[in-house]
Amino acid sequence: MPKLSKTVIPMMDRVLVQRIKPQQKTASGLYIPEKAQEALNEGYVIAVGKGLVTQEGKVIPSELKEGDKVLLPPYGGSIVKVDNEELILFRDSEILAKLQ
Repeated sequence: MPKLSKTVIPMMDRVLVQRIKPQQKTASGLYIPEKAQEALNEGYVIAVGKGLVTQEGKVIPSELKEGDKVLLPPYGGSIVKVDNEELILFRDSEILAKLQ
C-alpha cells in the first residue's frame, strides 16, 4: 500500500482503492510485455468515507476499512491521480467482495 503525501478523504459511502499491479516478470525471469499483462480485478482499500446517510440522517458505516483486500468490478469507479499513483474511487456498494 502506498503512503500518499496528499490526503484524499472519500465522502459518504465512497471507498478509495489502489488496483494491484500485474506481474511484470515470469517465474523464470522473463519480462512480460505490457500488452500481454492482464489487468487484475483486485485491490487494496486506501481510505473509506464515513458511510451512507439515510433520509432520516442516520449513518450506516462501511464494512470496509483501510488495508482490506477487495474484489473490484471490471468497469466503473472514478480514476483519481495522487502523487503519480492511479487510484480508483468506488461506492461502497460497487465493491464485489472482501478477500481474505
